[in-house]
Amino acid sequence: MEPLYDRREASAIARLVVEQLCGLSRVDFALEPQAETAWTPALEDALRQLTAGRPVQYVLGKTLFCGLPMNVREGVLIPRPETEELVEWIVSEQTAAGVRVLDVGTGSGCIAVALAHRLAAARVTALDVSETALAIAAGNAAQNQVEVHFLQADVLTPIDTWGLDYEFPERGFDLIVSNPPYVPASDRESMQVNVRDYEPAGALFVPDDDPLLFYRAIAGHARRLLRPGGTLWFECYERLAEPLAVWLSERGFVEVQIRQDMNGKNRMVRCRKE
Repeated sequence: MEPLYDRREASAIARLVVEQLCGLSRVDFALEPQAETAWTPALEDALRQLTAGRPVQYVLGKTLFCGLPMNVREGVLIPRPETEELVEWIVSEQTAAGVRVLDVGTGSGCIAVALAHRLAAARVTALDVSETALAIAAGNAAQNQVEVHFLQADVLTPIDTWGLDYEFPERGFDLIVSNPPYVPASDRESMQVNVRDYEPAGALFVPDDDPLLFYRAIAGHARRLLRPGGTLWFECYERLAEPLAVWLSERGFVEVQIRQDMNGKNRMVRCRKE
C-alpha cells in the first residue's frame, strides 16, 4: 500500500503531534533533536488515528489559519494555505475601515474570523447550512475575540429565506467571499483517504454535470446583495477558474481576475459589480 504521506510530511506531522501532546516546543526540538519522548496513551491513540488516515488537524482538534488558532473537527473543512492566500489578497485591496463582509459557506469560520481580525472595524456576516459548522465557527470567533454575525442558511435557496433582516446593510455588502464546494464527484476516488473519508463530502463535491452549481447561485445572489462597486471573491478548482471567469463576465461582472496560488494553480477569482 502506498504511504499516505511522504517522509518529509510524515516527519512534520509527527513533530506537531509530539509538540502538542507532550508540551514540547520547536526550541526544545532544536536544542535536543535526538531527545527521546516518553510513550503515552495519548500518543498511542494519535498514532492509531493517523495510521487510519484521520487528518492530524482532526486528531489534535485545532490548526492555524492566517496565524490565528482555529478549532476543527469532522463536519468542517480543514483550512488550507490556498484559502489563506485568498484572505491575503482581499486584505491587500481593502483599505477603508468598516467594510461590510459576507462569507458564504463559512465552515470553520476561518475566512470570516480572519477578515474580522485583519480589516479595521469590519462588519462580518457568515452563513452556512450546517449547524455543526456554525457552532465551530462561533467558537473560533469567540476564541479570537472578534465579532461575526452567523446565520444558518442554504445558499441554494432564495435570499428571502436567509433571515438577513439584521445583518443585511441597507446599501449592500462591500464584499462577498466564498470557498464553496467545487471538486467534481468523479474526482472523489483519486483523492487521498485523509480528505475523502474524513472531511465533509457536502463541503467538497459538486455534480460532474454542474460544477459551477454553487458559483452560479452565489453570484446570482451577489447581484442583489453587493453595493454598486462591491467585489465578489471565490476560491475555486483549478480547472474551473477560466470557465468561471468567462461565466462571470457574461453575467455583467467587471474587472474579472484570476490569480494563481503558491503552486502556480489557478485557484482564486475576483470580480466587481458595476
